[in-house]
Amino acid sequence: MKEQVQAFLLHLHNKNFSAHTLQSYEQDLQQFTAFCAARKCTRVTDFTLPNVRAFLASLSNNKYARNTTLRKIASLRSFANFLVENEQLPSNPFKLLPAPKRERLLPKFLTVDETNRLIETAAGSEHFGARNRALLELLYSCGMRRSELTGLKISDVDFFNGVVKVLGKGNKERFIPITQTALQALRDYLATRRNPRAGEALFLNKNGTPLTGDGLAYLVKTLSIKSNIARKVTPHSLRHSFATHLLNNGCDLRSLQEMLGHKSLLATQVYTHVSLDKLKSVYEHAHPKNQEKQL
Repeated sequence: MKEQVQAFLLHLHNKNFSAHTLQSYEQDLQQFTAFCAARKCTRVTDFTLPNVRAFLASLSNNKYARNTTLRKIASLRSFANFLVENEQLPSNPFKLLPAPKRERLLPKFLTVDETNRLIETAAGSEHFGARNRALLELLYSCGMRRSELTGLKISDVDFFNGVVKVLGKGNKERFIPITQTALQALRDYLATRRNPRAGEALFLNKNGTPLTGDGLAYLVKTLSIKSNIARKVTPHSLRHSFATHLLNNGCDLRSLQEMLGHKSLLATQVYTHVSLDKLKSVYEHAHPKNQEKQL
């Protein structure tokens, strides 16, 4: 079965799946094959409904979050489809297995004050202050995923037109407007680089090599602690903050969907549940009873 897992991962790589997605698939499938090996089920034909049920029961016993379990199910279902298509498996065992409903988690975002404090902390870094400020300004300005940001090249930033070209999920390109503040922060950062070339990575680490997703996550975590923000902050927190703050200030869902690179509007609509400040403001100004009080 392990050989077929490697063939499947190569198949996904050739279809331009992101490195983060490939890593998740690999971890999920390795966990499943290790579980099967412990049960002395190492052949592809051992990928059966009873073994799948037993594996999911073990996840439940280990109290995995529902959405984590759903991701593992999706990984296994895709692998099973691959095996069926390549005539390694007679049928997909997941056809007879109902999937639990996805838990709808509200995005965790920073307030405007917390966001500004985080960026100010980044700018005041003892080392790489210009880079750190530019990095966070760009994350907050464009709401990119961490893989999208670390994949940027200098040439992807259009300083004249004020947009950045992003390569998102499914290898799809999109253009996102960028604030003048973020553009200036990028100019200041690039001025600290020795002969920066258009084809080079936009953000480098301390060793002069492209910044990785894990490096970015560690940097954001460290800066959030120094900013005295009393909760976990990730690069995705700034993506959520970008979306929530735009909605609170009147951005429409379709435009936000385009900027976030969401395939479906349903994925964008989750942010309407966290824009309570905007909803309260509209309510207070629109409800007749509130208008009576003002009179």
